[in-house]
Amino acid sequence: MTIDLASRLVRYADLRPCTNAFVDTRTPGSEKKENFTIIGPGVAENPHQHVHIAERHGFNIGGARQPPKCTNSQHSHDTAEVFVVHKGTWRFTWGENADDGHVDLGPGDVISLPIHVFRGFENIGTDLGFLFAVLGGNDAGKVTWAPRVFDLATKYGLVLLEGGRLVDTTIGETVPPGAKLQQPPTREQITQQLRSPSHEKMAQGVLRTDAFTPHAGSPLAAPGVEECPLITPRATKDGFAPGPITGWWTHGFNLRCLRLSSGARVAAHTRDEEEVIFVHRGVMEVATPEGALLLGPGDTFTTPKGLARAFRATSSEDVVAYVVRGGDEAGAVTFVDRKAA
Repeated sequence: MTIDLASRLVRYADLRPCTNAFVDTRTPGSEKKENFTIIGPGVAENPHQHVHIAERHGFNIGGARQPPKCTNSQHSHDTAEVFVVHKGTWRFTWGENADDGHVDLGPGDVISLPIHVFRGFENIGTDLGFLFAVLGGNDAGKVTWAPRVFDLATKYGLVLLEGGRLVDTTIGETVPPGAKLQQPPTREQITQQLRSPSHEKMAQGVLRTDAFTPHAGSPLAAPGVEECPLITPRATKDGFAPGPITGWWTHGFNLRCLRLSSGARVAAHTRDEEEVIFVHRGVMEVATPEGALLLGPGDTFTTPKGLARAFRATSSEDVVAYVVRGGDEAGAVTFVDRKAA
């Protein structure tokens, strides 16, 4: 069976945004954000949100692009939400009113946000920013918004129905007869189910690039090649111990940073779980028996399970790529030619 590799590649330049994906996207300060659903259905409330790759992976891949001073309002998720900062400087806040704590992150930094905690984020830099996002599960559930978001949405013409469907009255949409409106969480729910952990607990989900530590025992390690664990919920079959981010909430995936010096390569190998590659810096060649592709900054590629793949840094600058691997344990690596590894 021939595999169309191009259909598994989403280039940054080809991303199709939705500018009214969520109930806060008409609120002043949030109206210029763009949301992307790259792999899986995501959590967009607008049924017209474009899905680039619908194949189920056990996790969802998305993105957010925002100009300076643009904010994503306070909300909560039912599954893990992880961000890699690709461009810009971002402030992540938590709490119903964004005042329980915050952390500022720059390019390459990673944050994993716990479930059932109100969070929001703002581009506090001076340039257009982009976040690469991973959500746990095939079905990431729906977004729970802070009460204030509902008040502002109504004022600016957006209505959220039960089940998470958005009605945008500013473009002529109407609420279907008999439809029930989504109600904001009650004060009791917020107090008992949506409370922010301490700043120290939230800090356990933050990892800055200068804290990335290569794992010398990685099967991919080679001259000019480093693989750094970022999120490892528990010990994996390819030799990684839990950490540095584990989380007291379920992730359902591993996140690694793969760094290749210019010209360095990883020999052909296979995996039995989903593997999604996001290039942060440099140009990386992914070579398979079905052909080869060049991935540049911002590009996302999902490698078919069981298909041999080899990596090579083809740019004059080093390559930094983030790799999402399915499952908490992550499977073993099988090299096509062990001598070439």
